[in-house]
Amino acid sequence: MTDTPSPGAPEQTEWLTTSGGVRLRETDKSLKAGERGPTLLQDHHLREKITHFDHERIPERVVHARGAGAHGTFTAYGTAETVTSAGFLAEGRETPVFVRFSTVLGSRGSADTVRDTRGFATKFYTAEGTFDLVGNNIPVFFIRDGIKFPDVIHAGKPHPDREIPQAQSAHDTFWDFVSLHTEAQHHTLWNMSDRGIARSYRMMEGFGVHTFRLVNAAGETSLAKFHWKPKLGVHGLLWEEAQMLGGFDPDFHRRDLADAIEAGAYPEWELGVQIFPDTPEQTYEGIDLLDPTKLVPEEIAPVQTIGRLVLDRNPDNFFAETEQVAFHVGNLVPGIDVTDDALLQARLFSYVDTQLTRLGGPNFNQIPVNRPHAPVNDMLRDGFHQHEVHRGVAPYHPNSLDGGCPFLAGDPQGAFLDNPVTVPETVKQRAQPASFDDHFSQPRLFWLSMTPVEKQHIVAAYAFELGKVHEPEIRERQLRCLAEIAPDLCGGVAAALGLEAPSPAGELADPEPSPALSMLGGTYPPDGRVVGIVVGPDSPAEEVDGLCAALRGSRMTPLLVAPTAAPLGGELEVGRTFATARSVEFDALVVADGAGTIASDPHVMLLVEEIFRHGKALLAWGDGVEVIATAGIAVPAPGVKAEESGSFVAAELPDLLGAHRSWERFALS
Repeated sequence: MTDTPSPGAPEQTEWLTTSGGVRLRETDKSLKAGERGPTLLQDHHLREKITHFDHERIPERVVHARGAGAHGTFTAYGTAETVTSAGFLAEGRETPVFVRFSTVLGSRGSADTVRDTRGFATKFYTAEGTFDLVGNNIPVFFIRDGIKFPDVIHAGKPHPDREIPQAQSAHDTFWDFVSLHTEAQHHTLWNMSDRGIARSYRMMEGFGVHTFRLVNAAGETSLAKFHWKPKLGVHGLLWEEAQMLGGFDPDFHRRDLADAIEAGAYPEWELGVQIFPDTPEQTYEGIDLLDPTKLVPEEIAPVQTIGRLVLDRNPDNFFAETEQVAFHVGNLVPGIDVTDDALLQARLFSYVDTQLTRLGGPNFNQIPVNRPHAPVNDMLRDGFHQHEVHRGVAPYHPNSLDGGCPFLAGDPQGAFLDNPVTVPETVKQRAQPASFDDHFSQPRLFWLSMTPVEKQHIVAAYAFELGKVHEPEIRERQLRCLAEIAPDLCGGVAAALGLEAPSPAGELADPEPSPALSMLGGTYPPDGRVVGIVVGPDSPAEEVDGLCAALRGSRMTPLLVAPTAAPLGGELEVGRTFATARSVEFDALVVADGAGTIASDPHVMLLVEEIFRHGKALLAWGDGVEVIATAGIAVPAPGVKAEESGSFVAAELPDLLGAHRSWERFALS
């Protein structure tokens, strides 16, 4: 029984009822002609129950089908008031939000940890109406014009003859498309980086991808790109970790998000904007702002923070909220408008069109999770799933029968204004600007901005993906694309494939690297990190309990890993046994004193070896150090430490987790 029904939901009773609220005395036996007779058509409860079950599933999203969501609050800093009149960005204004994260290619039943772009969609329930910021964790996209969207998705989806592979880009049709349609090379390179396999939704950047137009109270305009910056930094999974999690816990990302919120380690992001002059050319430092395959480096256009997002409540019902939430880039508020980006223009049509089929009709905004928090009087009537009881006799404008209501609003009432942008005299044509023709300088910028370990991972990702391609011509064509980005990238991938590296067709661009594009270099808080603590039968319960308390005080989540599920010392709960634990669910591993007696256990050895191989923090005290030594790991080493006690371990862990991994360790391998 729910104590606090969702807004707009009917009050729930403790009694089982029909959907009309009639209480039922039986739901296990159908109405029959005699106890052994045929079932009667008049059994209205049976028919309602079965009919609803038959229609429980709605069509899943074509893209972004696999998702997770959460409720939260956005608080504005007031720093955007000079560039936009949007009321929810006024200083101190708090706005309820619902955020949905997702993968793009996979079905609802696919795994979380696949290599893919991830959606980052935020619904702001503002007092001026709903604003949806519908973006991704990558700032650029595969295409520039929405007319190509069916092509890139058809290429990325499973092959139509066999319906495989699921939720993967490692197959012929994807690489056939991106190697032929070379404007996709920039986004593809981001996908092959560690950004393509996020460590957590809590550790992803978000981007609006497009350039938007902002309008301030004086009517002055600017161009802007939106950014979400996570409090915990941007981190990724190693390829081996992602592969292991696909079998061990395919729900890893949605579980991580829900568990962190439940534990009080609320995910946080700052919303930022890059601001550009609204010139007729709509370019900045030679970069076409209407080209969604290109970014503007933060070094030349800094991201200015304008508010903070905190997710602090899990959905009450996945279907009702996470599955039925409907986003639309056309959900705009006064002060924020669109530009002529051809991809954005197509999205303005596509989202509403999609919801009509997926959510069964035009009234999807009446579903509670989509319902605006602002008053509505839209004159839209009837249709499937109409829940409103409209009053009045004149749902048209103008009218006199309803006293002229609803009335049109103006500036004093905060009406939305389609900004009067001048459209140059031109002709109808299927064309694009010459500035769009550069497909390789920005991928080269991204590559040159990577650290050596990130480059190593990118080469390995390309080698794996192209190794899954059957047609030799596609592999060779993609290598020719990589040659236009960087010889060392192309050479590394070619060597892994056993092919000769082609030379670039012309002179390569020489962009200034952008350190902001690298995921490495910062230090971040340990909030929500999971720490495995290996204990043996003789481990000191009181000291282990103190360690757990200290970790929780630092907003980390400790999990005891023991030979059996029996409580340590009769009181401390064991979270995993040796048989059920794997390294991929831990951000760090601690081996407690008293674990020396289980040093030779193969499960423990596997845990320790994987933690070390994946660059994660590994600490021990007392005879727990023997466990690390038995695994053949030197102590000390980067991120590997022997401490005097559990309290010293608790003090060390936040700093060791600050960079996510001990990256120096990879240089030793």
